[in-house]
Amino acid sequence: MSKKSCTFAAVLSQDQQVHIIKTAGEMFFRLGIRSVSIDDICRELGMSKKTFYVYFSSKDELIEQLLQANLNYISGKMEELLALRDFRKLVKVFLKHQEAEKNDVRRVPQLVYDLKKYYPQQFADFQIKCFETQKGYIMRYLEMGVSQGLVRADLNIELIAVLFAKIHSDAIRDFEIIEAHNHNMHQLAHTAMDVLVRGTLSEEGLKLFNNE
Repeated sequence: MSKKSCTFAAVLSQDQQVHIIKTAGEMFFRLGIRSVSIDDICRELGMSKKTFYVYFSSKDELIEQLLQANLNYISGKMEELLALRDFRKLVKVFLKHQEAEKNDVRRVPQLVYDLKKYYPQQFADFQIKCFETQKGYIMRYLEMGVSQGLVRADLNIELIAVLFAKIHSDAIRDFEIIEAHNHNMHQLAHTAMDVLVRGTLSEEGLKLFNNE
């Protein structure tokens, strides 16, 4: 087989793997992880179990790949925003996002319940990765704002990044406590982001924020 053919085959293989992850993820989100078997996934895909096992050795591996894919998606979106290299545009995007989600009343999907209860190690590993990823992006966001005079220069950027990444991480882990108080993760994330933005802006940054 030629090098070109090998590359084409690898792309097809990767596409199939992504398709399986996407389909399984949608099923897990709707029904929960425990309620969906490999047989169910294969039936939904019109695929044999033999073919499924070409791509994943187990359901556990599928879940790990699904969590990684979710993290990759979030990272991709954040990279797109930071690539703007314009803090003013980031503030505008933030405001648009705030408006879209201000009335969000969604509760945690069954998928998260099942992850926490039945896949604690995968869940814990995912939380650590999310924390480190978010910390890194928050630091870059703040550093960009400082360099453009729109974020306060007197802040301990790393400490602030740790604080807000921890808030989000704890919200995922302790969602039962939040929901017991008639709130949800989305509302907490919305409020934390609002505090992060307003609390770190310089005087010029606040003028921009209020004008927008």
